[in-house]
Amino acid sequence: MKTMKMIASVLVAGLLAVSGASATEKNSSKKAVAYKVDASKSVVKWHAKKVTGEHYGTVALANGSLNVDGAKVTGGSFEIDLTTIKCDDLTDAGYNAKLVGHLKSDDFFSVEKHPKAKFVIKKVDGTGANINITGDLTIKGITQSVTFPATVKADAKGVSANAKITLDRTKWDIRYGSKTFFANIGDKAIYDDFAIDLTLAAAK
Repeated sequence: MKTMKMIASVLVAGLLAVSGASATEKNSSKKAVAYKVDASKSVVKWHAKKVTGEHYGTVALANGSLNVDGAKVTGGSFEIDLTTIKCDDLTDAGYNAKLVGHLKSDDFFSVEKHPKAKFVIKKVDGTGANINITGDLTIKGITQSVTFPATVKADAKGVSANAKITLDRTKWDIRYGSKTFFANIGDKAIYDDFAIDLTLAAAK
């Protein structure tokens, strides 16, 4: 009889342990909190170079969110409003408007057909403030995986994130002025890589 009671006790204890573990897993899976990206406090800067010079400017965020578990970003996404492309280095209004119009055309970002670019976080590696983020970036309806280092700070009030990202525009079928596809364009060539300096601010 004592043996049977002991076996029953062990079984009950085991069931309780499994139940407790399941509850813990469910609770831990619910820890991540969605923080809404504040577009007014977030900044996206772009910088592109060509053989004879360079251009730089900004583009606005449309919306986004970051999933945060404690002090760690675990996921999220954001959209960039390509209709807001601005050039900051050309002071002549006419030349400035011409460049921005060209960037919005089918030679570059096809903004009329694809007004937004989107990034979705797929993987976050590293601990602390310095991490590596991998995700899917969609431009002109084309999705490519990109990985870049980022610095993230998260607390109860919100999240701030900074990243410098280098992108090869030809992966999104932006070939205008590329020596990769047009070998004899000489000093009219525009480099394939362009840089994005991203600052995100998000709050609950």
